[in-house]
Amino acid sequence: MRRLGLVLLALGMAAGMASAKPAKTARRPASPPAHWVGSWAASQQIPEDRNTLPPDALRDATLRQTVHLSIGGKTLRVVLSNAFGTAPLHLMGAHIARPGAALGSIDPATDRALTFSGRADVTIPAGADMLSDPIAFDAPALSDLAITLHYDAPPARQTSHPGARATSFYLSGDHVTDATLTGATAIAHWFQIEEVDVLGTAPAIVALGDSLTDGHGATTDGNDRWTDALARRLQAAHLGIAVLNKGIGGGRLLEDGLGPSALARFDRDVLAPPGVKWLILLEGINDLGVLTQEKPATEAEHAALVARVEAAYEQIVARAHAHGIKVYGATLMPWIGFDYYHPDAQNEADRQAVNAWLRAPRRFDALIDFDAVLRDTANPAILSPLHDSGDHLHPGPKGYQAMADAVPLTLFAPHRKARK
Repeated sequence: MRRLGLVLLALGMAAGMASAKPAKTARRPASPPAHWVGSWAASQQIPEDRNTLPPDALRDATLRQTVHLSIGGKTLRVVLSNAFGTAPLHLMGAHIARPGAALGSIDPATDRALTFSGRADVTIPAGADMLSDPIAFDAPALSDLAITLHYDAPPARQTSHPGARATSFYLSGDHVTDATLTGATAIAHWFQIEEVDVLGTAPAIVALGDSLTDGHGATTDGNDRWTDALARRLQAAHLGIAVLNKGIGGGRLLEDGLGPSALARFDRDVLAPPGVKWLILLEGINDLGVLTQEKPATEAEHAALVARVEAAYEQIVARAHAHGIKVYGATLMPWIGFDYYHPDAQNEADRQAVNAWLRAPRRFDALIDFDAVLRDTANPAILSPLHDSGDHLHPGPKGYQAMADAVPLTLFAPHRKARK
């Protein structure tokens, strides 16, 4: 009996100790690991003659360019490109800073020198890109960033994004740290800058397209392309998602236009940027327009082109899905009255055929119907006057805002940034 009493006493003490232990609290989910993600980007191309700098403009010269970030970060890196150069390009220096109050100026207190493998200068091989070393820099979401380059000698062939819709400045000599480039020449193009990445946990959207994505009809230095407006919507909704504009004016799906075709540049512009989770595809109107720009086409040629455009969409979806990227297709918007292509009834029938194909189930992970939002309600073949920039193809700022508003944020809702 005594032994039994001792056993019961021991069991009672153990139970009391167990009940005295604090209850386990639920563990907070682990934060996702930080990774690089693009915050701003531009597609690279060979500039056409009218957008090319004079041959010696960048000989021992400073070039200051401004970009508009979509998401922010405390650590960033810059991607410089010599993608279409025919010889190595040597840059003596590269700096970043917050812009000053005057256009083309910087706040000197924020100026930081970029390095490349620890060096201030960098040589970019022909056809290649170079990543800067990571640098601590407070870059808020939706802020501007000034990137200033000092060229040793001009590129053997220029690599550019002509449709910058942002003012850049170049000046002879080394002025990378100057607050203001007094006497500089202004241009509305970007050269050698391809991407700004930030270290964070956000994913990115790539918008692949032509001048409708590049922002023809938007305001220079106004950051009112549809991709800019979408980035603002995403920030306001606390989704914290980056938007990378990969539009090229005159771009086509199937053939090179003013820049490489969408199929040719897909790997570089969609797969190469870090952190891409979604692709919005709005392209094809230039393919349809070029067919009859100079001479009529037969009914068989119209049908064959429509089939090739649809096949190109399928190729892009398959290639994106192979890398875990969801693809959201977008319908082609009205264009009757656009003088450059002078589309007729058969061209319009081609657009309608492509849009019908796009709207069919299971073509994409989702469809964004820009056509339904921007067409005139009384005449669906033309762009709504409220949204028209004036050329009857490209929207103005109100039209680009309407395009951004037409993108359902529920497509990205699974990713939500925590409120601070």
